[in-house]
Amino acid sequence: MIEQLKTIKGNVLAIEVVDGFTETDGKFCQKFFQEKLDEGFEQVNVLVKLDELKVSRSSVKAFMEDTIWALRHYKKIGHMAIVAHSRVLKALVPIDNLFFERASKGRHERYFDISQLDEAFEFVTSDDNEN
Repeated sequence: MIEQLKTIKGNVLAIEVVDGFTETDGKFCQKFFQEKLDEGFEQVNVLVKLDELKVSRSSVKAFMEDTIWALRHYKKIGHMAIVAHSRVLKALVPIDNLFFERASKGRHERYFDISQLDEAFEFVTSDDNEN
């Protein structure tokens, strides 16, 4: 299930995935993202909190569809903060940054531990991140 962590003015979307991730959740993410673009922002900074995600309760199809959507809209995604408690995700974020380095000039994806949630919010909301 997807929940907005809090409503933030500007080009920031902060969501949390609780329990599992379904196709309906993917549609909600796209809707929230589109609302920010409709406000006139060229890019949207995204904070995704995943510490309560249960992979066994998530849809592989939903995950794949969301990944394809994100790749198609990659240039509209600004800075991204991944908040979790996962060694795997912590290792994947630097790989993502290397892989998308050319396409994402000036944008960054960073991993934050759950204890660093306030820092993650600061990362996606700071003035130098606005687009």
